Amino acid sequence: MNRGGLGVKSLNIELQKLLNPEPMASITKFGWTFGMGDKVVQTVNNYDKEVFNGDLGLIRKVDHVELEVTVDFEGVEVVYDFNELDELDLAYATSIHKSQGSEYPVVIIPVAMQHYMLLQRNLLYTGVTRGKKLVVLLGEAKAIGMAVRNVTQNNRLTRLSERIEYYSVTSQIKLPDLSHIILPIMYV
Repeated sequence: MNRGGLGVKSLNIELQKLLNPEPMASITKFGWTFGMGDKVVQTVNNYDKEVFNGDLGLIRKVDHVELEVTVDFEGVEVVYDFNELDELDLAYATSIHKSQGSEYPVVIIPVAMQHYMLLQRNLLYTGVTRGKKLVVLLGEAKAIGMAVRNVTQNNRLTRLSERIEYYSVTSQIKLPDLSHIILPIMYV
């Protein structure tokens, strides 16, 4: 969840205050303050810079003369003009959705009724399995119970079956009737 007091943006701002309170240099752009030593994540693919959505880095330099920020992505330094900083977010906290496929030594999962639409067993399981050494569920017992009991997933009607049928008719290939199929697509 990105919004609210327990949302990713709010948590990133608070964690930045605790973990990097007075960076030697910083720049505020696109709703974030980026400082030397901040952990950041690339949010879009940038083929020219060879950095991709989900890549994690550490800000090594903020240069107000050249109007540039240098980020270290696992030993590879990438330079961003200040006007390119919309490609980065702080990465002290991330959503369960964005964490899929990754592992972390320690995971802290806020579980609160304010995010009741996301209280689902599969999301909680995904979050818990991201932690390698320590996982902390922080929040309301009622919310944790609700998540554990909720085995339903939000379904989204995509009209995919109608599109497949349309294209099969126009391409002379006949497919079986798929109109009864509802594809589960997870919202996070």
